[in-house]
Amino acid sequence: MGQQLEGAALAAYFDHTLLKPEASFEQIVKLCQEAKDNKFATVCVNPYWVSEAASQLAGSGVGITTVVGFPLGASTSQVKVAETKDAIANGATEIDMVLNVGALKSGRLDEVEKDVRGVAEACKGRAVMKVILEVGLLTDEEKVTASEICKRAGADFVKTSTGFGPGGATVKDIALMRQTVGPEMGVKASGGVRDLETVHSLIDAGATRIGASASVTIVGGGKGEGY
Repeated sequence: MGQQLEGAALAAYFDHTLLKPEASFEQIVKLCQEAKDNKFATVCVNPYWVSEAASQLAGSGVGITTVVGFPLGASTSQVKVAETKDAIANGATEIDMVLNVGALKSGRLDEVEKDVRGVAEACKGRAVMKVILEVGLLTDEEKVTASEICKRAGADFVKTSTGFGPGGATVKDIALMRQTVGPEMGVKASGGVRDLETVHSLIDAGATRIGASASVTIVGGGKGEGY
């Protein structure tokens, strides 16, 4: 176990997340207030709530992450690019797009790369761009291939999971993704991250961002539930 982060240094790793379809306006406001109080890196909300989050977080230094092609990754590239541009126009500062898993498994690697590159280009100079691999659906070989594609296509981060698919973030997968993309890209651990011990293990393995809905509980040293 490496250095134990705490306080602001630890909070800066977190995308404080609420992606449930039933999330209400009041819950989004609470999420944003918690992010401001704890100085989290960003909130992560569905596209509908981006403009509201931008209003709530104006001047706070907390960023706004939203999701594209979520949660299946099976939208067309044109739709993903349009979603990205709309989200940025509404105030998103970071985009988490879902990889086209079916295309990857079909060996259509050029199409997967084109898909990622389209969103990366729409984000260039405007927003940080992460790609969700949905590692619970992939073999280790596919995880490596997907990570290599994301790096080549200009993504800023690779990310483990949507939180809606099977499995979640593991130390093994973070280490594999980090080894594949090298030191210059970000690696985001998300899905099933619920306690401080797990967070430190994931950071030691190479994670530079943590996606969690239980962020407040985790940084307080407790064990959370949810995404």
